[in-house]
Amino acid sequence: MALSIGPDSALAQERVLGEEIIEPGIQLTFEAAPQDDVTPYDQNLSEEATDVHLEVLVGWAEDRSVDVPEGVTRGGFVGYLQFFATITNEATGQEKKVDFIPHLTLGDAMHYARNVSLPGAPDDPYTVTVDVRPPSETKMALHESWREAHGTSLFEAQTFTYEELDLAEVAAATRP
Repeated sequence: MALSIGPDSALAQERVLGEEIIEPGIQLTFEAAPQDDVTPYDQNLSEEATDVHLEVLVGWAEDRSVDVPEGVTRGGFVGYLQFFATITNEATGQEKKVDFIPHLTLGDAMHYARNVSLPGAPDDPYTVTVDVRPPSETKMALHESWREAHGTSLFEAQTFTYEELDLAEVAAATRP
């Protein structure tokens, strides 16, 4: 959704790259958003050096047709996941690799994201490949009840690829 502040303001645009459901009922929404000011500054690319803010909204599926584990809150954030993205410039073959970390903002609340400088011009075509991994054994413990119902991992690692992405409009946009 775009929001206009005034006649001369740029539009804040978020582009959904893809939506996925992984077992056991976790919904992933991959987005490209306008650059943003993210702290701590020593761990995040500055807004001025950023082309796009890549993010993943993660929650237990709200759609009642999707089964979720007993006791989870539909729409609730799923923590401790690991996301690694490779952004490939389809025109030049240049790549950039980034890991996503938890972010907190008004609107999207908890999500995983990273400010990114694209490996080329914003109007070049891009492929974004995201590896999604469950929490490591040292980051999340599983009770016996969970292991009996769902196994010894939250989910199996998976990869999602989105090709021929035009990110120029998102890179040119600003936040209100």
